[in-house]
Amino acid sequence: QVQLVESGGGSVQSGGSLRLSCAASGLSYMRYCMGWFRQAPGKEREGVAAIDSAGRTRYADSVKGRFTISQDNAKNTLYLQMNSLNAEDTAMYYCAATTWLEHCTSLMGERYHIWGQGIQVTVSS
Repeated sequence: QVQLVESGGGSVQSGGSLRLSCAASGLSYMRYCMGWFRQAPGKEREGVAAIDSAGRTRYADSVKGRFTISQDNAKNTLYLQMNSLNAEDTAMYYCAATTWLEHCTSLMGERYHIWGQGIQVTVSS
């Protein structure tokens, strides 16, 4: 059974940092790509960052220079290092995976078909 489990969320003050992790299971024998998405209350889901198996990355303009996506293939774990957080980063964050490799590094949620349950990130000013 394929499963993605996020961890590392929480509350932080503006300017602070958090590191999200996403542990993937059931994907060891598949080729896949992963990404981070977020959704704030009353807003549409937004693609935050994505990475392919070669380590190529793509970021939303709103997080460029502040967030870093990375992966540890040996641990089947995806990370999102978030620095210089501000109130607009407050959202539920989701990791997602796709075995549709033609969509690697896409920031469009519909390109992904495996989703974690989400984790809350709250930034207070």
